[in-house]
Amino acid sequence: MKLKRSWLGLLLGGVLAFGANAAQAHPHVWISASSELVYAPDGSISGVRHAWTFDDMFSTYALQGIETKVKGVYSREELAPLAQTNVESLKEFDFFTFGKADGKKEKFLEPVDYFLEYKDAALTLHFTLPLKTPVKPKKLALEVFDPAFFIDFKFADKDPIRLVGAPAACPMKFQRPNDGTATAQKLNEDSFASGDNSNYGAMFANKITVECP
Repeated sequence: MKLKRSWLGLLLGGVLAFGANAAQAHPHVWISASSELVYAPDGSISGVRHAWTFDDMFSTYALQGIETKVKGVYSREELAPLAQTNVESLKEFDFFTFGKADGKKEKFLEPVDYFLEYKDAALTLHFTLPLKTPVKPKKLALEVFDPAFFIDFKFADKDPIRLVGAPAACPMKFQRPNDGTATAQKLNEDSFASGDNSNYGAMFANKITVECP
């Protein structure tokens, strides 16, 4: 298999190289997401499991240069080098996953159990982010978004977030971002790249909270 570039790293790195204004205040990649919060037997949260499906145009771009045994069919094994390259690229961007336990920022370890799946003309990246230290907070807050708003994360309509092994007394709330796309497109490059607008993507954060007694 020939892999000449990291498709995700190349595109995202290009945006950072030219500044946030390179995104022109609107996304260039669309991801349909679903996630699982994974709990250990003792009730502590141990990690986050993501499944990110890229839009068909971006998926087509990403598959360029990959040789397969059967034309148009991409096995998990044939996509393995691409999966590895891209989870490594995501590290620079904190995996677009930001967590706090009782107000304290939590750190994630390197992704595990990662692989790419090709289905219905779209690539889906599966990976798990283990917490550096499992925690049992009264309030867990998790956000998924791209601060530069180069990538738009839209969580699935059905079962967007699942709790795996969580204590029954710990309810979960999920808040989708408000639609601020029209406002974003009106921002000029200078305002987008400076001041409060430098983290404009936070307005489009998908917010998950789990509260335990």
